Amino acid sequence: MAEKWDLLDADRIPTGEVFDRKGTIIPGQLHTVVHICIFNENNELLVQHRVNNKACWGGKWDLSAGGSALAGETSRQAAHREVKEELGLDIDFNNRRPHLTVNFDCGFDDNFIVRVQDLNLSALILQKEEVQNVRFAPLDEILAMIEDDSFVPYRKNYIRLLFDFANEPAFPVKTETEA
Repeated sequence: MAEKWDLLDADRIPTGEVFDRKGTIIPGQLHTVVHICIFNENNELLVQHRVNNKACWGGKWDLSAGGSALAGETSRQAAHREVKEELGLDIDFNNRRPHLTVNFDCGFDDNFIVRVQDLNLSALILQKEEVQNVRFAPLDEILAMIEDDSFVPYRKNYIRLLFDFANEPAFPVKTETEA
């Protein structure tokens, strides 16, 4: 069964149309993509090595997990599903908002940053159709991998920004009644 995505307008409001992934997206049709960036206590990013036969960026290293939101899914639900499918991790995204949303030609890319401690990589259950290996990598190594074309060709400043967000301490939020 083909993957289906909700189409959105420029304000992220569903248009009521559903897109079949096997089709061709046309200008003005937008959908939601998610990326989950998992950092360890050493400020290294968990990166995945995509399988060689993957249609898009096959054989390249990529962010921890990601993909398109399916029809009817919220961004948080898509993040939960993608990290569970690709890595076998059950992360609760119910009270999380994306740290960063990047607009691109075909939609919105919501980036969730997660910090973990003592993650045992050998305990991960990799989705064999998509992921052939995982490891942690520091910023400078990922930037070098982009340079040598072994990583998905993200903008280097985007990768730096993800690392900057991972370093941000949590801050308290005051409501109007508390101010």
